[in-house]
Amino acid sequence: MRGLVWFLVVAALAVGLALVARMNEGYVLVVVPPWRVEVSLALALMILVATFALLYSLLRIARHTLRLPSYVAAFRRRQRSTRAHEALRAAWQAYLEGRYGRAHKMAARAFELDEAPGIAALIAARSSHFMRDTAQRDAWLARAEGVVDESRYARLSTQAELLLDERRFEEARAILVDLHNAGPRHVSTLRMLMRAEQGLQNWEEVLRLIRQLERRGALSAESARQLTLTATVENLRLKSLDADGIRHFWRGVDDEEKFEPRVALTAARLFMRLGDYRTAHTILANAIEHQWNHELVLAFGEAFDVDAFERLELAERWLATHPPDAALLLTLGRLCVYRELWGKAQSYFEASLSQDESKMAHVELARLLERIGKQADAHQHYRAATNSALPE
Repeated sequence: MRGLVWFLVVAALAVGLALVARMNEGYVLVVVPPWRVEVSLALALMILVATFALLYSLLRIARHTLRLPSYVAAFRRRQRSTRAHEALRAAWQAYLEGRYGRAHKMAARAFELDEAPGIAALIAARSSHFMRDTAQRDAWLARAEGVVDESRYARLSTQAELLLDERRFEEARAILVDLHNAGPRHVSTLRMLMRAEQGLQNWEEVLRLIRQLERRGALSAESARQLTLTATVENLRLKSLDADGIRHFWRGVDDEEKFEPRVALTAARLFMRLGDYRTAHTILANAIEHQWNHELVLAFGEAFDVDAFERLELAERWLATHPPDAALLLTLGRLCVYRELWGKAQSYFEASLSQDESKMAHVELARLLERIGKQADAHQHYRAATNSALPE
């Protein structure tokens, strides 16, 4: 379109000049002694225009000739930039495809051609890491550190990730804390920091990071729940040698987590180990009331304590509200043994075996029969308990 407009303008000017020249009878007289030249005005104008065009063309040619070296240099720079860009693109593609050897080769080429050298060095370092070449990886990380550009956060993040992969949690944590405090607080940094804290068994910090990630929508509800339960269980185990510490921590656990079978069972067994059976049984009872679970029911019947009668009454209420359950019947038998209700205990053990035969029920019944003097019957149940096909 633009060329058409110029063509029309030039054509109009040409027609206009032709008309002016035809209508104008003027002339131009040039006197250079001893010569005298007389030409028409139109021809003189045409000569001037032609002379101007010739001089302009000669100047343009001279200018281009003088600038030719710079044009060649610019062309070479463009070619180099194109090769460098292609090398970096190929390095990324190979890395994402898992072709780490080619990724390293192309990243090294991009680094040599000065195409985003910080990023190229990090790709080469990552590729070397996955090829288990730690010396080459560390060399590339050192080169990335020496590059003055905006890749510092990318380098620190890469270093932390590779350290985590090698289970060097303390070093990774130091980098991530620095990155988290000094730079933008990315979700990826929080995720890696949580991995480092898990590796170092800093479970209270893990719980804090889980809550942060959940608030930012970086964890699904189910993932956050499972991670929270694991961290809570591990926290309980770490504090199991300190009675005051575990009680203080348990008071701070959310009710919803306290009712989870895995958490409740761990807490109850730890309190039993510390000799606090009443607290352990209360934890189990609350969790069972909230969610029926066979493991919790069996644990509720463990350990003799002064609250055995109270537990027996509560377990019998459960029996009235739940269908016959082998675990509950076994627990009732144990509680009756603690109260020396031998006949009732035998009935519950036998009822448990009729519901679901297990080694544990056979052993409990055998011990009871031994205690009341029925040795032959006790031996039969001991032999039955040795059957490998039976569940524990």
